Amino acid sequence: MHCDTILLASKLLPDAYSPPLSQAALAIAQGRILAIGTQKNILADFSTDSVRDLGCALIVPGFVNAHTHVAMTYLRGYADDMQLMPWLTEKIFPKEAQLTPEIVYTFSLLGFAEMLRCGTTSCMDMYLFEEEVFRAAYDCGIRLRAGEGVFFFPSVSSPNAEAALAKTLELAETYANTSRLSAVISPHSLYTTDPGILEACMDVAERYELPIHMHVAESSDETRQVVERYGMRPLPFCQHLGLFSHTLSLAHVVDTTDEDYALLASAKNCVCITNPTSNMKLASGICHLSRFATENIPTALGTDGAASNNSLNMVNAMNHCALIHKVWQNDPTCMDAQTVFAMATTGGARALALPDIGRLAPGMRADLAVFDLQAPNLCPCYNPVSHLVYAASGHEVILTMVDGTILYDHGTFTTFSYEELLRHIQTLLAKAS
Repeated sequence: MHCDTILLASKLLPDAYSPPLSQAALAIAQGRILAIGTQKNILADFSTDSVRDLGCALIVPGFVNAHTHVAMTYLRGYADDMQLMPWLTEKIFPKEAQLTPEIVYTFSLLGFAEMLRCGTTSCMDMYLFEEEVFRAAYDCGIRLRAGEGVFFFPSVSSPNAEAALAKTLELAETYANTSRLSAVISPHSLYTTDPGILEACMDVAERYELPIHMHVAESSDETRQVVERYGMRPLPFCQHLGLFSHTLSLAHVVDTTDEDYALLASAKNCVCITNPTSNMKLASGICHLSRFATENIPTALGTDGAASNNSLNMVNAMNHCALIHKVWQNDPTCMDAQTVFAMATTGGARALALPDIGRLAPGMRADLAVFDLQAPNLCPCYNPVSHLVYAASGHEVILTMVDGTILYDHGTFTTFSYEELLRHIQTLLAKAS
């Protein structure tokens, strides 16, 4: 059988819970995986004009960043060492009022470059001027699910919630025929919307069969505001509104109670996305993932934006996720490497409602990353999953592929000029100063 590409490597990891393959190969055609197996068998079963031998390397599923605001690379390091609400209201929201489409496009491309450099192949984004985020994703080749942030107050890119929803629907229609770009309804949070707006979001989500993505229970401060306004904690209020009847992903979910876990466990299509680095930096709290696991609540992993992380590196996020829970629970068995790697891959695929990513298997999208196993910190390699969570930095990635197309290859981005991007960033920053 003929295929487009065959990749060869010393190891291949299909998913978090499958054993790694040695002297492995992977056959790809039309953006999808045809087969994985030994080099001997794949080379015997498939013909191709393109064989890429990656040598002493590990092929893994591409990471899925399930919650981010990619253009916030513009604000990386702009406001640090503050609590969430003052950080948002006194620093971030005023600075975002100065955003332009050009800034959002340019710094989205920078954020996507950072993700691809460290093995992330898909992400879920919520921000402003989201049409520019889509354009940057289209240009660089990454997989994106995203929507315009919906608020009850005017934003720099939408005069009202109705306009923000209309913008997301326009993006859904514009990119309907692309395999990589899709829309999500994105009400920002309970404290920046109201019941009428959330009902409108649910109506649009149901009518157009789109998932909903929002921030919920990020901090005790948020809980206090929601209780004062509506007389209920955030998650019971979500249930009261009917949000749990939709395909839903919730970012953060830090400030929780026993009642909250029961509600989340009963929800049929809800995924909770933890953002450990951002939550630690803002001292928002720790998402109780051990309890989520006990209750069989689906979970995924995200970086959040670079203004509160301050990186978009999913390898860092995995490491922080595993370690903070061990020390918090005083239990070294808590949040084992396999669980965390699954959150960053198959868990993220579920959060994005994209079932054909997150694993390396026949029929799946050819979204993958390749790690150099000759890097000093990855040698020797007893357990690839352990290395990804505890030893890697993300900068051992030598190749990143989305839909069978190589987007990053040994220091080079193949779909855009990184040097030109850097020059344009300097021009924009000079204008803003």
